[in-house]
Amino acid sequence: MTTRNIRNISEAENYYSKDFDWEGLREEVETNPCLQFHLLPHFSQNIANQIEDAQQNSEAWNKFHARHSTGKFFKERRYLLKEFPELASCEDNSKVLEVGCGNGSTALPILRGRQSIILYACDCSSEALERVKEIINDANSISVKHRFHPFQCDFSTVGFPSWLACSTCRGSFLQNHNLRFSGANNSYIINDLNQPCSNEVKCCVGGVDFVTLIFTLSALPLDRMPNAIAQCFSVLKPGGLLLFRDYGLYDMTMLRFEPGQKMGFREYLRSDGTRSYFFCLNTVRNLTTAAGFTEIELEYCCVKSVNRRNGKIMKRVSVHGKFQKPTCT
Repeated sequence: MTTRNIRNISEAENYYSKDFDWEGLREEVETNPCLQFHLLPHFSQNIANQIEDAQQNSEAWNKFHARHSTGKFFKERRYLLKEFPELASCEDNSKVLEVGCGNGSTALPILRGRQSIILYACDCSSEALERVKEIINDANSISVKHRFHPFQCDFSTVGFPSWLACSTCRGSFLQNHNLRFSGANNSYIINDLNQPCSNEVKCCVGGVDFVTLIFTLSALPLDRMPNAIAQCFSVLKPGGLLLFRDYGLYDMTMLRFEPGQKMGFREYLRSDGTRSYFFCLNTVRNLTTAAGFTEIELEYCCVKSVNRRNGKIMKRVSVHGKFQKPTCT
């Protein structure tokens, strides 16, 4: 094993550790006079007229991925299967829907981590989909390519296509038999819906066992988030899991925004037209509970990293969560 591979494995194993206390960071931020504007709930006047333009997420993300189309931008999320071991221990031919697949940094470790898993991946950006196809093709694995199914979709506005889960199958989810599988420390129940449609009419794939929302929800306008979570709930089989990770409150990225980039409470607009929201635990809890999910795990992930160029310590905060769609009684 090369030194590089050993380093990558070590980074993956250590990524999820608690490097600092979030409450300590919160106190540090909220008592800093220079950062007080982050705590205000009002809209910034000099950016309010840009909100309508910012809602055109697809175009903004198309431009983003067009600018970052080189291999240097791609960074495989090797920690993913350690953070969500259910993806590695699931049943054969389990179906995963990755929402907001971007350049494939999440898709590739999922496909590599479980040789029989089937991955459906969507993004609102056509540029992102072209990039993720290139990444998967470059993996030089026929098995990976055959189990990967990308499609374009702005799920927060139009929902997921009916071929993923038709109305008949969504209505029949509560009438199917249950199938149990085990994660690293927990046991979950997922309904066996591999054959949900009749033999005469095969209109959809029958829903999915997992939905991953990895740094995707934060890119949406706040008022579209409830519908986005509800859409994820609708295509999951009963007992299926929503696997969530996104920017956490007081992450280093949030604190770098200037006052003029503040759109609303914890909402910011980048210079390229893409947006970012920073979650506290209660916001994620309220969104998922309102959609009908049961909370399995929800916590801050706090990681320190060092900028190799200047030696500066960077405090990264994300929200980690697992949520289950209730099974039939």
